[in-house]
Amino acid sequence: MEAPASSAPPAESRTLLLDMTGYQWLVLFAAWLGWGFDVFDGLLFNYVAPNCIPTLLHLKLGSHEAQRATLQWTGGLTSLLLLGWATGGVLFGKVADHIGRTRTLLLTMALYSVGTAACAFAPNIWLLILFRVVASLGIGGEWAAGAAMVAEVVPEKRRVEAGALLYTSAPVGLFLATYVTYQIAGVLMKGSPEISWRYVFLSGLIPAAVAFLVRVFVKEPERWKSTAAQVSLPRVSELFSPQFRALTISGFATAVTALITWWSCSAFIPLIATKLAQASPLTAALAEQWKRIATNSFNLGGLIGTMLTIPASKYLGRKKMFLIYFLLSAASVMTTFGLALAPVTRLYMCFLIGLTVFGVFGSFTYYLPELFPTRLRGTGAGFCYNIGRVIAAAGPFLVSRSSGSLESAMHALFWVGIVPLVGLLAMPWVIETRGRALAD
Repeated sequence: MEAPASSAPPAESRTLLLDMTGYQWLVLFAAWLGWGFDVFDGLLFNYVAPNCIPTLLHLKLGSHEAQRATLQWTGGLTSLLLLGWATGGVLFGKVADHIGRTRTLLLTMALYSVGTAACAFAPNIWLLILFRVVASLGIGGEWAAGAAMVAEVVPEKRRVEAGALLYTSAPVGLFLATYVTYQIAGVLMKGSPEISWRYVFLSGLIPAAVAFLVRVFVKEPERWKSTAAQVSLPRVSELFSPQFRALTISGFATAVTALITWWSCSAFIPLIATKLAQASPLTAALAEQWKRIATNSFNLGGLIGTMLTIPASKYLGRKKMFLIYFLLSAASVMTTFGLALAPVTRLYMCFLIGLTVFGVFGSFTYYLPELFPTRLRGTGAGFCYNIGRVIAAAGPFLVSRSSGSLESAMHALFWVGIVPLVGLLAMPWVIETRGRALAD
């Protein structure tokens, strides 16, 4: 005899794939969209810089002066983005512990959407910088809110899988940025490079619609609500108290190593691809296609590398996982930019950089929230993940100081491979969290 309909569990309590309920999957999906569009908006500038910067500086596209200015301004603006990202990450990480994860997610998504779209109307380089700073505050703040929300909603035994799945939105966001840029600049407006970049920036408004989904369907985590009602407001200074100092050092050391390496490479991959195309007389007109090959190779590697953090962290532990990823990051960067390779081969070698340099970030969405208790989770994770961007900002800036030639840029990127090797020196201070329950 069939059971009456009323005896079935509520939809949001029925377990589905990975022992998670429909509502838990909805929370993960909302955070996934937020972070994916965060990365999408954050990296659009690097895709359009070869056209955007010369246009705003009134330089002839493709000229030596334009190429040199593009390299230098790309480095400077990327470094500035990282400083704004760091500020927003620390600020909104604390806000997330104060007003809640969902509200903060909504606020930051709206901020980076409007800031990115405003870049489309920049009449000069200085207003472009201002709009990028506004966007960077929201981009930096979104991560801490989303990561904390997912960690507090999903089952303990699925925290690693959920965290890694959350970060798969980053390479997907970059795939989308690559696709949108190519369709607008390489297809629809192929003959108008001086204005196509403005329409690329306008696509940054897409996340605003996703913010509506978060506002309507996602509630504040019960874990945060019960804790927030009983404890005092968090302070950043607490992260350096004897109780939490070792945790903060562990989170910061791993994050800053990964951040410096990632940003020093990823910010210049589209530019390197463009220079490789321009250096070849047979393919000088294929800059957008070569840019797409390099960035898609990087993004695909990042997607696979992100998923590989699941078995690596669960079976080897967080500490050994970081050790392996940092060693392979150094090898991939030095190989790609140090060996004498055919231009197209070098484009596809970006897959190995994505697999390692990009892939390791799949662990931070669960590792950093594991370090801190609920009342400090947004503050602590946001601080560790984002304050490292202040130091990471030096990477793109230093790379951009090269002469502007293809050879000097690749030489500078080769030495970026030293960074993850230096990061290995911090391994004695990295705290293992495998098997540890999320602390209240």
